[in-house]
Amino acid sequence: MITDIEDFFSKGCGRCERFDTPACSANHWHAGLTGLRAICRSAGLVETVKWGHPCYMHAGRNIALIGALQGDFRLNFFNAALMKDPEGLLERQGPNTQHPDSIRFTATEQVEQRAAAIRAYLLEAMAYADAGIRPPKVALALELPDELVDAMDADPELAEAFHRLTPGRQRSYAILLSSAKTSATRVARIEKARPHILAGKGANER
Repeated sequence: MITDIEDFFSKGCGRCERFDTPACSANHWHAGLTGLRAICRSAGLVETVKWGHPCYMHAGRNIALIGALQGDFRLNFFNAALMKDPEGLLERQGPNTQHPDSIRFTATEQVEQRAAAIRAYLLEAMAYADAGIRPPKVALALELPDELVDAMDADPELAEAFHRLTPGRQRSYAILLSSAKTSATRVARIEKARPHILAGKGANER
């Protein structure tokens, strides 16, 4: 998995065997992805790498993340429950996604066509971060660390797999992560645990 932002735009995220090959989705959608990158940077967002993807931050909060799949590429918003979506651009990434959080592109030219709306959505999200506004927490039987919630927002495959786990297995990851003293350690544990979650296993299963 990559740690250098430039690698994503030239090689991909590093999560599969298509990394750094012509078949990589990041290569296929290169022009569209770089267009999204330019819009995010021009909005004044701080560019980082999280979960192998370009993540854009403001006021210490994750705002949006760029991703590429074989059939489309996307700009995914964090804290999507706050977004007003006046243009009706946001879609749910999967059946277990609580709120529409993703702008999906199936053609490179759609980035330029939607540039003004994308920038407005980013500025809206940045304003919430400046004001310290977060969506109301939904009462859940299991309290999940923010890092795991963010990871699932950024990674639909991980979210689907986690929601398929039994309550006991979900709880095992909550316990594993809550014992970490720093956010960086929790993020590292999530990435290490990802294959286990995708395999339907709990934190203590081999």
